[in-house]
Amino acid sequence: MQNLHSVVEKTVTQLGYELVDFEAANRGKLLRVFIDKLTPKDNKDSVTIDDCVLVSNQLGNVLTVELDIDYDRLEVSSAGLDRVLRKERDFVRFTGERAQIKLRVGIPDDGPKATPTTLPRKTFLGQLQGVDEGKVLIECDGWVYRLSLDNIDKARLSPVFD
Repeated sequence: MQNLHSVVEKTVTQLGYELVDFEAANRGKLLRVFIDKLTPKDNKDSVTIDDCVLVSNQLGNVLTVELDIDYDRLEVSSAGLDRVLRKERDFVRFTGERAQIKLRVGIPDDGPKATPTTLPRKTFLGQLQGVDEGKVLIECDGWVYRLSLDNIDKARLSPVFD
């Protein structure tokens, strides 16, 4: 599976896109690929249906012809407005955006609403403030928390719709 992931990532990157997420479901018969533009003009420069078709066609050729991978369905789509954040550069790129972060291991809550009996905090919903020395900065309720990248279990954008 790791080999398949690296082939998909290499193919997507060569086409000028970033592999945001990859899933193989149904014993490898369903492959889902989530992409974003490698060098977007801004945060609003999103993936189009034409981008997905281009990547799908190229991946289909690589998987079928070059690797002889047996799959039933290949889905290529945009990472979406609520895209997953995995790499340090994701947190830097989306500074100023609202995100939800879940930690593997909770940290002491030293925020303004904490009390001496407050349990360790594992979930954060707030505005990304960037990255500093391997720590993601997120502002929640007027307080900036510093979260270690290696302690982040899941993180994704949480857009606000007006």
